[in-house]
Amino acid sequence: MNPLGTPHSVLWTALASGLADHLWQSTGFACVAALLTLTLRHNHARARYALWFAASLKFLVPFSWLVALGSHLAWWRSAPANSTLYFVEQIAQPFTRPAAGAIAAPAVPSPHLTHLLPALLAGVWLCGFLTVILVWCARWRRILAATTNSVPLRNGREVEALRRQEQITGIKQRVEMLLSRATLEPGIFGMARPVLIWPEGISRHLENAHLEAIVAHELWHVRRRDNLAATLHMLVEAVFWFHPLVWWLGSRLVDERERACDEEVLESGSERHIYAESILKVCEFCVGSPLACVSGVTGADLKKRMVHIMSEHVARKLDFSRKLLLAVAGFLAITVPIVFGLVHATPSRAQSQAESASAAVPAFESFSIKPSESSSSTPTYAGTETHMVRMMFGPDGFVASNITLQALIQEAYGVQANQISGGPDWLNSATFDVQAKVDPSEKFNLGPGPDHDKGERMLQAALANSTKLTLHNETKVLPVYALVVDTDGAKLQPSQSSNQLIGPDGKPHQMFKVGFDLGNGQVRQISAQGISADDLARQLSMQVGSAVLNQTGLKGLYDFNLHWTPDASQPSGGIETALQQQLGLKLEPQTAPMPVLVIDHIEKPAEN
Repeated sequence: MNPLGTPHSVLWTALASGLADHLWQSTGFACVAALLTLTLRHNHARARYALWFAASLKFLVPFSWLVALGSHLAWWRSAPANSTLYFVEQIAQPFTRPAAGAIAAPAVPSPHLTHLLPALLAGVWLCGFLTVILVWCARWRRILAATTNSVPLRNGREVEALRRQEQITGIKQRVEMLLSRATLEPGIFGMARPVLIWPEGISRHLENAHLEAIVAHELWHVRRRDNLAATLHMLVEAVFWFHPLVWWLGSRLVDERERACDEEVLESGSERHIYAESILKVCEFCVGSPLACVSGVTGADLKKRMVHIMSEHVARKLDFSRKLLLAVAGFLAITVPIVFGLVHATPSRAQSQAESASAAVPAFESFSIKPSESSSSTPTYAGTETHMVRMMFGPDGFVASNITLQALIQEAYGVQANQISGGPDWLNSATFDVQAKVDPSEKFNLGPGPDHDKGERMLQAALANSTKLTLHNETKVLPVYALVVDTDGAKLQPSQSSNQLIGPDGKPHQMFKVGFDLGNGQVRQISAQGISADDLARQLSMQVGSAVLNQTGLKGLYDFNLHWTPDASQPSGGIETALQQQLGLKLEPQTAPMPVLVIDHIEKPAEN
């Protein structure tokens, strides 16, 4: 079951929003291209073709990439020159993790059609994509059969015309000619090594002038690399088959490329009536190419082509004003998204720096980390089972004994073991004792509660100074647990205000007492007063070794005493049964995109 509100639906929402943005941006880009083609309607067709082709490629290039480039440029420009200061600034930021409340779900989710909507839409898209590919494969087999049964043509007036037109069109590579028994029109097959497929028997219906005109038309397709451009647009049509605009763009591309080749043939010296007759003769004895990526001579609207060919009107070259218009349009298409990224990123970074300055986190008055005096075995933390680990945030600071640096990083960044990647082998084997004291004049409690994030950031900075820790963030799909209410309802007791711990700031704070296994099957327990479901989910994460996402929908503060016997045969270590029986809550295995810390560098701390 994947109810709305789970990480999968959050990911779907993000993907759907990004796709919608990309589609309307690409549609708007195509509309701008259409307006520009209207201003160039009396100019050469190759200019209009370039605009339509740019509109097609826009579907493959999201503006978000350019916006991201602008954001990175803003980040680079605003980064301090001193790398140490930059590192401290980054390491002092709290590691971003999903807010449990943001993905809260109803206590007992019920099946609904909308739950299946992402899968249904993905299935419909896949069916459409495969249908387009299969249709094109069937057409491709027809062309492949025609080329397979063809024989190379080494001499004759067709080859002589081909060699003459190669010199006229300026093509440096040698184009071979294949004689085919199929009734397909003359066409260019291939991109890297194009060949001209010539239907057997068509030559006897063509005079030399007709033959020269048709060969010239095909070679201009080679010169313009029309097959490559058509293949790229076919990719756009396959991916965005549901968008009518991409199919309309395909017809515009075929129209303009054929008109562009017509103009080139006429400008090279062919007579208009002879060229028009040659196209009509091919249409009379041959069938058109079934694929746009095999350029022929009979494509586009034949009636309009004949009118254009026989017209004495000469297409004008682009004057300075139209060249300037196209240059400005291209410049804006690239720079506007980048500038948006710059403008959007710079205030955000400035705001972040201002917020960091206004909420400056004090350093520990003293910080000591040294190898543990007891090193008998691996510590108990985040699901591992051996000996006692003591770790505590409180009004005086932070104290830990027999703790690994991996466990310390987990505590500093609020992540679990599977959310840490990289680092040396000793990261999860060597143990240390840590003592960090807070200035007595500071009036805050670093334990569970509103000041805990401050304690985490202080610990992050201390780790950076003592171990030279450098890391970066990534996002990966990881196994997680969803904390949900059991079908019989929650058994949590609302917290009594008299039981809450009053901190030095005069405000009530949550209190946890956690008993760890000593390695002999002893019962573990978690006692808590005045804690929220979010805090419970975080504490459970430490026990099961994977992130636990609060989807209970519970909003109050609660007191409870949870105890269980470790059971290695259960993935959750035995806590799941106790959780269901004693608190009326369940852990449901899921997968979700989660933040991951990738350790780039860390040094083993000596006693300090």
